[in-house]
Amino acid sequence: MINSLQKSAFIAMMVCGLVLFQSAYGQTTAPPKAENTYSLEDCIRIALESNPQLKQSELQVQTNGNTYEQSRWQRWPSLNFSAGQGFSFGRNIDPFTNQFVQQNISQNSFQLGASVVLFNGFQTKNNIVRNDINLKASQKDLDAARNDLMLNVALSYLQVISNEELIEVARRQVDASNLQVERTAKLVAAGTLAESNLLDLRAQLANDELSLVNAENNLETAKLNLKQYMNLPGANQINVVKIPVADPTLQAYDATIQEIYETAMTNLPQMKAANLRVESAKKSIEIARGVAMPTLSLNGGFSTAFSSAAPKERFVANGTGSTTYDIPSTTSYVSYGGVTVPVIEKITTPNGAIQHFGYLDQLNFNRNPSIRLSLSIPIFTNFQVKYNVANAKIQQKNTEYQAQQVQLTIRKNVEQAYIDMNNSAKRYSATANQVRALTEAHRVAQVRFDVGAINSVEYNIAKANLDRANSNLIQTKYDYVFRTKILDFYMNRPLSDF
Repeated sequence: MINSLQKSAFIAMMVCGLVLFQSAYGQTTAPPKAENTYSLEDCIRIALESNPQLKQSELQVQTNGNTYEQSRWQRWPSLNFSAGQGFSFGRNIDPFTNQFVQQNISQNSFQLGASVVLFNGFQTKNNIVRNDINLKASQKDLDAARNDLMLNVALSYLQVISNEELIEVARRQVDASNLQVERTAKLVAAGTLAESNLLDLRAQLANDELSLVNAENNLETAKLNLKQYMNLPGANQINVVKIPVADPTLQAYDATIQEIYETAMTNLPQMKAANLRVESAKKSIEIARGVAMPTLSLNGGFSTAFSSAAPKERFVANGTGSTTYDIPSTTSYVSYGGVTVPVIEKITTPNGAIQHFGYLDQLNFNRNPSIRLSLSIPIFTNFQVKYNVANAKIQQKNTEYQAQQVQLTIRKNVEQAYIDMNNSAKRYSATANQVRALTEAHRVAQVRFDVGAINSVEYNIAKANLDRANSNLIQTKYDYVFRTKILDFYMNRPLSDF
């Protein structure tokens, strides 16, 4: 079985191979694709566009992006507006004289307020940085999810190609058996060979036909897997564009396990996401500590009001000065010569006139701007800060252990992939030698059978051995190429050919 990190390794192989193959031969000169025929690029594109789990990961990235953008706006002042309409009946307080009146009053109020945090222990700054890190981590998770989906599609695509080659081998086996049966039937009819030889060859033909049916069934299963990753109905008929895969050269890989591991550590999105979450956890500790620091805020407001109890006519000064009048007092008197006369008093009044005081005039008159600077210092918060910081440190440790686990998994997978590549190379080399030996053995058996030196049973054994070896050679070829390209992906190398 291939784990998730090894799965990611095969993506670059298939995608880059397709692009380079198309570039080498030219897209303009490539033959047109038949109906319902898909290239690897088509399969991956359709899968990426229709996979619901990938869409969920994309939505998570969008959510984290919105959270990050909203946290940036926290540095700006907040602005609020409110309005109210009220009715009072019976005994009320006149809002202009603050005296009780027996009157029904209708009143309006309007408030506009703004507030900005000048300092809060760097919580706003650290929250912005943390949300940015979380956004980048979710983007790496999305990259990993895409890699996993692309690999599953690529593996199914490669399996389809492999099974198509196995079908070709099986068909050649059936054709060869048919020719042998026809030839033997003529010899039996001529009395040269015993009928038992013909019966044995017909049994071998039946086995070859069964192998062909099994290969065709395996191809249909591989196509079904590919269609499921593409979210296509199983009843749809699909064909794939074959990617030419050259026979392996079995040259030693040009990088050591340590070199492969170090390169993978700097390129795989899983490792980047894990490291980003460690950084996010560190910022959470700083945010938790910031709660214990003072908070300095600046608040401003503007309000006004209207009341139906206010007088509709009012003296309004015009700002041109004042006028002094001599008027007799109504409370102070003096006696002169037995006559009591009022005292003359001087009254100074500003220049102006009586004006109508309407709705807008009253709102303008009742304007009340304000500004306030407030400082809040936490003294005792029931140890909430202490335990929140402790929990944040625990979460940081947890993310560090998760990153270590990802690192260990990458090392394990690189080492396993390297060993698998070497083992696959040995199997391919041994299988190729086996095919060469069995091909010669089958040629000799064919000659000996034709001259009657061996019977049909011995001939069928030689042919069956060669048939199995040819099938194994195809399987080991694709396995070796796959294992090699996993290492290429870990090394962040583009694929030049197959």
